[in-house]
Amino acid sequence: MKEVLSMPSSAIVQNETKQVHELFDKFVVPSYARFDLALARGEGSYVWDVDGKRYLDLAGGIAVCSLGHGHPEITKALTEQSQKLIHVSNLYYNEPQGRLAKRIVDQIAPGRVFFCNSGAEANEGLFKLARKFGHDTHRYEIITTTDSFHGRTLAGIAATGQEKVKKGFEPAVDGFKHVPFNNLEAMRRAISSKTAAILIEPVQGESGVTIAKPEYLVGLRRLCDEHNLLLLFDEVQAGHFRTGKFQSWQRILENEAPAIEGNRPYLPDAVSMAKSLGGGFPIGAFWVREKLADVLSAGTHASTFGGTPLACAVALRIFEVIEREDLAGNARATGEFLLRELQQLQQRFPRVVKVVRGFGFMIGIEFQPNFKAVEVVKGLHKRNVLTVPAGPSVIRLLPALNLSRAEAEEGIRVLENFIVDLAKN
Repeated sequence: MKEVLSMPSSAIVQNETKQVHELFDKFVVPSYARFDLALARGEGSYVWDVDGKRYLDLAGGIAVCSLGHGHPEITKALTEQSQKLIHVSNLYYNEPQGRLAKRIVDQIAPGRVFFCNSGAEANEGLFKLARKFGHDTHRYEIITTTDSFHGRTLAGIAATGQEKVKKGFEPAVDGFKHVPFNNLEAMRRAISSKTAAILIEPVQGESGVTIAKPEYLVGLRRLCDEHNLLLLFDEVQAGHFRTGKFQSWQRILENEAPAIEGNRPYLPDAVSMAKSLGGGFPIGAFWVREKLADVLSAGTHASTFGGTPLACAVALRIFEVIEREDLAGNARATGEFLLRELQQLQQRFPRVVKVVRGFGFMIGIEFQPNFKAVEVVKGLHKRNVLTVPAGPSVIRLLPALNLSRAEAEEGIRVLENFIVDLAKN
């Protein structure tokens, strides 16, 4: 039985919170607009702030904490591997990296995997893949979509279809253009003699959980085949079983029989991933299909910390837990419950909630324009629930893959009471 700790006095609480804020104000670059919460610990789908207040975490570290907080299997993997080998350079082989690459390849199709540390780095790998692929034919351009998000590096913000992330960093890295999402004809018109690749998020997360249509993904594959272009998918946020499949494009296309039979004609050429892959331990990767495996040959790409034995051991253990506990099935079933309940709330309160969309544990709640996402998130903080803003009026639910039905019901009750109160004003 766990020891029950007495609550600290208000003076101690206020002093501790103040000290945390002062440390950040004095020593941390102010590049984030942080919410006024100082979190201290977590367990499962809950976190506690420094004054002992508990929150249901439906944000999941922005789709990172695939097994929630403090999961014993992650702790065990870290402990066991750190006692054997934490880091060696990629001048040598290490067994966990090879096994993790195989797990990823087995989930997609024959190909190879490059390991790095983050989603932004994984996308940089895709940019370099496209440039190297098109180099001999003088093609370097990558077409992406409006409202996309591909990271905060200079090339990442150039690829991102949101002007707000580009401001102050001009001139932009050359070689990117943007067209409307889910518009195949716009993509077709944008192709030029300089185009080497098309890059999209099958589910746009940062701009509000917008899902690609199956016919759009199929059309992009055919378009790339027609023009000898690479089809690149950014699955950093939507991947790793969050939608009920390993990658979101697989969930979107699961009813398209040719996508999962025969020669899989709708496969992308490369896929970036990160976030839930390490469950909170930094790791990123990209998969590239077998016929392109030698494009990035020895000496063309590297990462000092990419694919360390420690990071790969953690990611392998997460794969094991997800498979053993059927967390993909849980994301699908419990996610469908959340979606259904939230859509019923939307029907009851259409003047507050405009639309609810998503699947699995990637759900967007779009409020009417007069309800700002940041204020909604702050309001839910006061009711002990964490969510994530996305765009002006959308909040995201990105919980751990092992979120229980009871925890999902708790979240629905809080959201319902909150929306009822908004409707009264």
